[in-house]
Amino acid sequence: MKKSNPIALLPIGVFLVLYLGLGILFEYVLKIPMGFYNIPIIIAFLAAILVACLQNRSVKFDDKLEVMAKGLADKNIITMLLIFLTAGTFVGVVGRSSAESVAYFMLGLIPTRFAVAVLFVVACFVSTAMGTSVGTITLLTPIAVAVSTASGFNTSLCIGSVMGGAMFGDNLSFISDTTIAACNGQGCAMKDKFRENFGIALPAALATLVLILVLSFNTELNGGVTESYNLIQIIPYVLVLIGGIAGINVFVVLMIGIVSGAAIMLGTGQTAPTDLLANMGSGAAGMFETSMVAILVAAMCALIREYGGFEALLSAIRRVFKGRRGGQLGMGLLVGAMDIATANNTVAIVMANPIAKEMAKEYEISPRKAASLLDTFSCVFQGVIPYGAQMLVAISAASELGYEVSAFQIMPNLFYPGLLLVSSLIFISFAPHKTENN
Repeated sequence: MKKSNPIALLPIGVFLVLYLGLGILFEYVLKIPMGFYNIPIIIAFLAAILVACLQNRSVKFDDKLEVMAKGLADKNIITMLLIFLTAGTFVGVVGRSSAESVAYFMLGLIPTRFAVAVLFVVACFVSTAMGTSVGTITLLTPIAVAVSTASGFNTSLCIGSVMGGAMFGDNLSFISDTTIAACNGQGCAMKDKFRENFGIALPAALATLVLILVLSFNTELNGGVTESYNLIQIIPYVLVLIGGIAGINVFVVLMIGIVSGAAIMLGTGQTAPTDLLANMGSGAAGMFETSMVAILVAAMCALIREYGGFEALLSAIRRVFKGRRGGQLGMGLLVGAMDIATANNTVAIVMANPIAKEMAKEYEISPRKAASLLDTFSCVFQGVIPYGAQMLVAISAASELGYEVSAFQIMPNLFYPGLLLVSSLIFISFAPHKTENN
């Protein structure tokens, strides 16, 4: 066991000060749109690694490089990177137009009175199939505004319902970068994490649906929304969803999605072969930053662990959180704090992973439960922070359509993240302990 050394945690502090400090400066002082996302997160991590390399002068620089290399050589890191790139390729192949088709199909099928509930359900399905909350919000916010305009529902309620549904899928999807990061970081199968997670997310989703319906029946309606749609494009998403739930290897599932998506896109004339290849490349490229963050965090955490930083952090956690349930709550708050600081739930999970893995051993928490808690609590916080990408994208999409809405108008309508937190706390308090190792 390494000797406890709180100073070894300094690189994490440097990163948080750089990223959070500059984010606040850009977003709220300089009023730069999407200010947090104009900060090069990779540069912030490089600065943190530089600080880690300057620490502990008794260790030669070549030895520090060897420590970082061993951190990168972990099987779970390599698996995570490959899944990130494959999932990006899948999204690039199938595109995102199917989301609109699903929404307009259900809005045309179900009475207008249930339109906001439909938005929530569609957002749940689309985000679970696509694996991206930001992509779901980008696509469905214009539809939410259209529903509000045509029917008379409050715009903030419609947008909040879309955001809640988007976080449902971000939490559960087999190809979500948060799921990939949590499962590979804790060393558990995605199907096991899904089963553990579903019991937390479903009650929150059902309670959200009931609350939306109650509010909907108290609203005077004007009309409905009707648009054309093409459902054949959702087939690859459905195949990926079914394959993931069935427990098929994630690489096999994604290859099925890529092949079926390519066949449909080419067969229906939606894209040319050369464009399809370009889309595959751009989809994979969209995962490059996330992949690089995973690499840099693994290297940085290897040095922090070597210096005794993790032992210092675990010692502090032991003093505050007692017992297995306390350990689970501590794990959730750890990733929540990381998310508040980084405004990115994937980065928060990647940063919390190595510490959480030590906590899982300390408190006898199974890998599947640890992965579930990390993903769930990160989505709870990411779903409500006013400077997160999800909120900023929703506000921007509404603004482009001429509807000015603020984060503080939307936040009271974010029912799902709040109920997910309640469900998570109930789960921690009353779920029976399982002795399995995965």
